[in-house]
Amino acid sequence: MDEPRTDVEEAVRQRYSAGAKEQEAALCCPVAYDPRLLEAIPQEVIERDYGCGDPTRHLRPGETVLDLGAGTGKACFIASQVVGPEGRVLGIDMNDDMLELARRSAPVVAERVGWGNVSFHKAKIQDLRLDRAWLDERLRERPVTDEGSLRALEAEMAERRDTDPVVPDDSVDVVISNCVLNLVRPDEKRALFAEIFRVLRRGGRAVISDIVCDEDVPEHLQRDPELWSGCISGTLREDRFLDAFTEVGFYGVEIFERQAEPWRTVEGIEFRSMTLVAFKGKEGACWDQKHAVVYRGPFRQVEDDDGHVLRRGARVAVCEKTFGIYSREPYRSHFELIPPRALIPLDAAPPFPCTGGTLLRHPRETKGADYALTTEAAPATCGPPASGGGGSCC
Repeated sequence: MDEPRTDVEEAVRQRYSAGAKEQEAALCCPVAYDPRLLEAIPQEVIERDYGCGDPTRHLRPGETVLDLGAGTGKACFIASQVVGPEGRVLGIDMNDDMLELARRSAPVVAERVGWGNVSFHKAKIQDLRLDRAWLDERLRERPVTDEGSLRALEAEMAERRDTDPVVPDDSVDVVISNCVLNLVRPDEKRALFAEIFRVLRRGGRAVISDIVCDEDVPEHLQRDPELWSGCISGTLREDRFLDAFTEVGFYGVEIFERQAEPWRTVEGIEFRSMTLVAFKGKEGACWDQKHAVVYRGPFRQVEDDDGHVLRRGARVAVCEKTFGIYSREPYRSHFELIPPRALIPLDAAPPFPCTGGTLLRHPRETKGADYALTTEAAPATCGPPASGGGGSCC
């Protein structure tokens, strides 16, 4: 006889509601935060924070930040101070007890830091369009009693998602999350990563701390509600966690931190904290303006997320979009950038065959076929500065 299906959301709700009322150490890994940023945060928020990393250390002033699974608001209140009064922070959570404490603490933090730029919203992190506080109120006013009333509610929910989403498309600079993505059901995880991609602006990034595992979690552990709510049963294998971002369109996925020793080991499977960054912005057409790049090394060759193979030292042809991507983090330090001597206007540029592999760029394509300049050697500019001052070529 099959075992009953685990009610993941109810298991998580019960455990985190209890964690909002009384501290539970088993829900988190030890994380060191900047003590100066904790001074403005009420102690009850700090004591009831559950996470496994600190994505807030990778934020910048002026950014709009979305925190998925904000809980009692600790990361939001830290982010508020990092982004400053010109920035904005939105916290998303589904737990009413956690949200109550976060909202009660927000004016306290605002008074202490000198500005209030944090708001909290009730929504599922895999469905950032639907306002669940609105849904609660709608059900109180008009409960679902039959199929007709259910159809009416579903139509209202669809309209609400379209006309008044909690988080609109392309509206935030950074999505952060701390040990929450693993709590989402396996059949909803792709929707979760797609939602992160949807709400980010072009050029935005996700900075995520979560628990990952070194082996797939077997089904019998996935059916354990205690392990589900304890950030074990819903974890992704390390490589699949990174792949989940690229599968929905992210690029430049990079591991910032990976816990060396496992946080927990269950039946020989190691569970540890990982923090990564993933960028949005490679979507769109590819046009050839005669750009080239040279990969500096140290590897003989590397392959990027779009299948471009870059050989060390080779002048590789890239489209204007890829050239722009390589001009920014996390790639810039790995490449010599070679722009065309005479830039072809974008509306006159031919399509670029971004089909993967290596496409070399002849120098004459970048310089121009008629380029025939002859110059004299420029003195004292080639080498590193000498101890006495200027550099030397020979």
